[in-house]
Order: sequence, then C-alpha cells, then structure tokens
Amino acid sequence: MLPAAHRLRDADSFRIAVRRGRRAGSRTVVVHLVQLDEVAPGTHPARVGFVVSKAVGNAVTRNRVKRRLRHLAREQLTSLPSSAVLVVRALPEAATASPEELDADLRRCLQRVQ
Repeated sequence: MLPAAHRLRDADSFRIAVRRGRRAGSRTVVVHLVQLDEVAPGTHPARVGFVVSKAVGNAVTRNRVKRRLRHLAREQLTSLPSSAVLVVRALPEAATASPEELDADLRRCLQRVQ
C-alpha cells in the first residue's frame, strides 16, 4: 500500500501529468512523469496515481492489476524526484502479464522518463 502522502487523488494533477509530462510506454503500461515545481511551485512529496480502464478486464482483474502496480510503484518511490507526479496507465496486456513482466516494464519506462 502506498502511504497517504504519496497517493495522487486530484483530477488536476492527473491531467497535468498526462498532458505536460514525459511519456514512455511498453506492452503492459504507459508512464507519465512531470515535475510539479515546473508547473506549480511548492514542496510536495512524490505522488503516484493509477489508471486502469475497463479495457483491462472485469472489476476483479482491474483491482488485481492495480494492487500489483501499487506494490511495484511503492518500491520505486525513492528513485522519484520530490514533487514529481507519476501516472501509471495499465494497458489490456497487463491483465495477463506476470508480476515480473509488470515490474520489468515499469522499471524500463521509469528509466526512460527520468
């Protein structure tokens, strides 16, 4: 589980990250990363949000994918700069991917956007 301070909840931050952030994609995920200091000055901890649409699968499948991604993103928090906003969008292939594949794809995408 992500600590509450690192959860991305407001729609404006999601929108800013997707529209203005750097993007990298793989077979299972698309990652958007933006530094909020560039957009809105202030000190915030790095925050992470997830987008898992109905195209990924039914509610059980979507929640499983979200839990796996949340766990993997928590491990990557230390590598994110402070005041960064990270949005991880799951693609339909994420439903059938193993946790190892999701981990490799997320790490690869994060390296490309940093």
